[in-house]
Amino acid sequence: MTPSPEAMTPTPEGGLEIRDAWIPPLGLPGTLRIPTDARAFVAFAHGSGSSRFSPRNMAVAEGLNAQGFGTLLFDLLTSAEEADRANVFNVGLLAERLVDAIDWLDRESPANRPLGLFGASTGAAAALVVAARLSDRVGAVVSRGGRPDLAGQTLDDIRTPTLLIVGGADYGVIELNEEALTHLKGPKALQIVPGATHLFSEPGTLEAVINHAALWFGCHLAATR
Repeated sequence: MTPSPEAMTPTPEGGLEIRDAWIPPLGLPGTLRIPTDARAFVAFAHGSGSSRFSPRNMAVAEGLNAQGFGTLLFDLLTSAEEADRANVFNVGLLAERLVDAIDWLDRESPANRPLGLFGASTGAAAALVVAARLSDRVGAVVSRGGRPDLAGQTLDDIRTPTLLIVGGADYGVIELNEEALTHLKGPKALQIVPGATHLFSEPGTLEAVINHAALWFGCHLAATR
C-alpha cells in the first residue's frame, strides 16, 4: 500500500523541509523540497528516461531551493513503463503525469503559490503542452536541453513566458530550439550556454543553467502573485 503524503515525516534541513511524495493515482514517487517562506514552486519534468534522481535536475532543484523556490521532482513513468523506450517519447502521457503532479501539489500547498515548470529533453515538450493546457496556473517554463519541437502544433498556443536553454555545443538541438522559439507567442528567450554539450557536464555550465532559470522564474513568477 502506498503511504499517503500526510503519513510521511518532513525532514527539516537548514530551513528546508523535505517530504517524500506519492503522486496519485499511480503513487509515482517524488521529492518535495520547501524552503522557509518559499515564494513559488517549480515542478520538474524529466526526459530521456531519467528519474527523480537525475543528478543534473537534482542540482538545479537545489540551486532553486537556495533562491527560495520550492521544488517537486518525481518519476513520470512506472518501472514497467520505463522498460518500453517508446514511453520516453510519449509526450501526451508525460504531460498527463505532470498535470497529476500539479493537482497533487496544489492540494499540498493551500497557499496556492505561483508555479513554474522546468523540463529537460522530452520532458520539456511535456512541460510546454501542460503550460498551454493550464495557462491560468503555470506562470513560467524553463527548458534545459529540451526537445520543444515534440510539442508539435501546441507551440503556437503557448503564451506562458518560456526560456529555452541550450548548450552551445549541442548541435542539432540548438536548431530545434531556434525553430520552436519562432512559434511561441508569449514572452520568450533562447539562452545558449557557451561550450556546453547536451548534458551540461562541462565545468560551470550547469551553474549557468541554474542562474538563468532562477532569474527567469524570479521575474515571471513574481508577476503572477
